[in-house]
Amino acid sequence: MNDIAMSTAAAESAASFSESVWTLKHIRLAGLSWPARPQAKCRRPVLMLHGWLDNSLTFVKLAPELTGLSGVHSVDMAGHGHSGHRPEGQSYLLMDYVADLAELVETHFLEAGDSQVDLVGHSLGGIVGALYAAAFPERVRKLVMIDSLGAISRPVEETVPQLRKAIKKRIAGSGRQVVYPDIETAARAREGGLSPLSPEAALTLTPRNMKAEGKGYVWRTDPRLRHPSPLMMSEEQVLASLTAIRTPTQFVRAEKGLLSARKGLDERANVIKTLEVAQVPGGHHCHLDGDTRPVADAVKQFLTDE
Repeated sequence: MNDIAMSTAAAESAASFSESVWTLKHIRLAGLSWPARPQAKCRRPVLMLHGWLDNSLTFVKLAPELTGLSGVHSVDMAGHGHSGHRPEGQSYLLMDYVADLAELVETHFLEAGDSQVDLVGHSLGGIVGALYAAAFPERVRKLVMIDSLGAISRPVEETVPQLRKAIKKRIAGSGRQVVYPDIETAARAREGGLSPLSPEAALTLTPRNMKAEGKGYVWRTDPRLRHPSPLMMSEEQVLASLTAIRTPTQFVRAEKGLLSARKGLDERANVIKTLEVAQVPGGHHCHLDGDTRPVADAVKQFLTDE
């Protein structure tokens, strides 16, 4: 954690988690781990995956609520937080995140005598978790998707324009980094955007995504995360991937989230035969921002029920 600026939520939880590092064949992933409480009887770990441009601290409120079930591990995905960046010339493809998760589980989380994990993903993390659960159902006992229900899709006729846009951006590069005088200023910048955050939530997430440079701070997150993907899934492919899910699955649907007015969401939900929907108040970061108790209660009950 950054010791210059820290939100109240992060400060209160800091004593209960520890830094973790998981080395894969081609990248080093970092994250935070909360030990199971003494009364926890399950050795099956809970793995948590954050959203795009966020980091493992997005679960600083939710993770401690789940330690009565098992040990909890929140992962910085590649290019985010304290995890490594993809090599030069490589993009941040959705399926590579799924491959990272598969290797992470096989290499680091099957040593406790259990062949399965529970997955909790927010936004991009929920998309990655859903694809992994579809491809490796034997490894996932339960799946939770917070304001997330399948990958972003594009019509097939946009395939070539999307490829062109991605390659042009890769050639052009990312441009110069913005230098902020302090963490608080960077956090204020993070408050806006596609998924606005309260000052408290922004200050929770921002320090882990920053690093000192010269007399200020720059984003630690890989700027290539903002580059367009060269290939997007079609809606037919998304529906096929969701149809393949056999794992008991919970969709935590935020009343004011990014998916609240999304067309076609019911069709996606209907193809997951094992789906339960939990309606909760709040926006896209309903697990972090504002009153997070409804999310914690819903997720905890879902993971507890056999």
